Amino acid sequence: MKPIWIVDDDQSIRFVLEKALLREQLPTRSFSNPRDVLSALSTAADDEGPQILVSDIRMPGGSGLDLLDKVKAKHPGLPVIIMTAFSDLDSAVSAFQGGAFEYLPKPFDLPKAVELIRRAVEESQREEVAEERMAESPEMLGQAPAMQDVFRAIGRLSQSNVTVMITGESGSGKELVARALHKHSPRADGPFVAINTAAIPKDLLESELFGHERGAFTGAQTMRRGRFEQADGGTLFLDEIGDMPFELQTRLLRVLSDGHFYRVGGHSAVKSNVRVIAATHQNLEQRVKDGVFREDLFHRLNVIRLRLPALRERKEDVAMLTRHFLQQSAKQLGVEPKRISDSALHWLEGFGFPGNVRQLENICHWLTVMAPAQVIESKDLPPEVSLGRTDAADTLGHKSAAALPQTAPVLPDVHNAASLGHALPDSQVAQQPVLQTAPSLLAATNGWEAELETEAVALLGSGQPEVWDTLTRRFESRLIQAALANTKGRRIEAAQKLGIGRNTITRKIQELGLE
Repeated sequence: MKPIWIVDDDQSIRFVLEKALLREQLPTRSFSNPRDVLSALSTAADDEGPQILVSDIRMPGGSGLDLLDKVKAKHPGLPVIIMTAFSDLDSAVSAFQGGAFEYLPKPFDLPKAVELIRRAVEESQREEVAEERMAESPEMLGQAPAMQDVFRAIGRLSQSNVTVMITGESGSGKELVARALHKHSPRADGPFVAINTAAIPKDLLESELFGHERGAFTGAQTMRRGRFEQADGGTLFLDEIGDMPFELQTRLLRVLSDGHFYRVGGHSAVKSNVRVIAATHQNLEQRVKDGVFREDLFHRLNVIRLRLPALRERKEDVAMLTRHFLQQSAKQLGVEPKRISDSALHWLEGFGFPGNVRQLENICHWLTVMAPAQVIESKDLPPEVSLGRTDAADTLGHKSAAALPQTAPVLPDVHNAASLGHALPDSQVAQQPVLQTAPSLLAATNGWEAELETEAVALLGSGQPEVWDTLTRRFESRLIQAALANTKGRRIEAAQKLGIGRNTITRKIQELGLE
């Protein structure tokens, strides 16, 4: 791993951080002024540069904020932690506006400082992996099995001109799939033309599709080529085909049958060589039964059907998509890309996303503008996510508690062991007067929490030392084993699902003897 660079004119600060990070097996390199840092950065190879830069804000040789600006200009993805003994609001705001990862006021608590640096390291490594994946597949993103099925289908259809019907909820990315089908087809050099049949008024849709001759109607001052002619030799994407007016469906069927059509007001047939890809969020079979969609047109369009999953069906893709959209939003706005914490990602993954991928993209735009810090926390998420996630989390919590094995107590977030005493049997209450008077945090719960209470009481009553550590190890061991079983042993994916860093899960596996 690349070293953590420490910049501070105070030798004692550098020494303390070096020793603390060395105990965590994190390599370091120290500097006493910004000038030496910039010189080292200019000559360092890619694999010799810093993983994290930790800098003081006020030094004789220059300002930490000036250093931040210069470093971000050349290394925009490098996390920078700003330290200062002057804990004023202006410095904090300046640091975050300059793209700092975090702001650390002096004097700081050393364990907390080390934890912050470790979190920055994990975030940096995650970003590196995410950027590599995005560079490999910037066109469409998705690791979920349902999306992999879509990618395989696109691959199978890559050398075909067959008509494709894409189904899926609004905002799930149907046009992206259509563009991918075009890009990987023999028609890739031809035009890709898209039209949303639901967004164009009925009276204008015919002219939009087939064009019109001069004088065909009031305002038709010149001849106009329609979308079928514009897409000649390429692909025409008909979005929301289920909303097409019934009378136009007959004309569309004729074009699909023989490739000929007439412009509005025209008398000469026009030939167009077009591959049609259609998409809808509606149930076309039901619309056929209702008599609002032609059955023969349905069968003509439904040669190959691709179903695009909703975002709630592929929660494992939320983290990747979020980072992609945050990068995209920052590039569009010309600002430093923001990072997102594990806890905020956990909240997003629990959200239902009724607007699917489009809603997630909009949320990322909102966060890029509105989130106050460079690292997005749970409290920064927009209200609809927080409210929606709370309801979902409550429901999931009840389900998961009932589903957990009753013989394997695990550890919740209990801050005071004395709170476990309220539900003790009378015989044990007499032996534990301190516990008897404390209110129980778990008295109203059932399932694994109640089993945990029983287990904790038994260990406390027996006088066993380090009860907290004993139960914590058992809890973490069961949780990590469950995550690894869910991901078939893939550690990085398990860490993402648990909301922890990959270094953390590796360390825990070693500490708990789960190798």
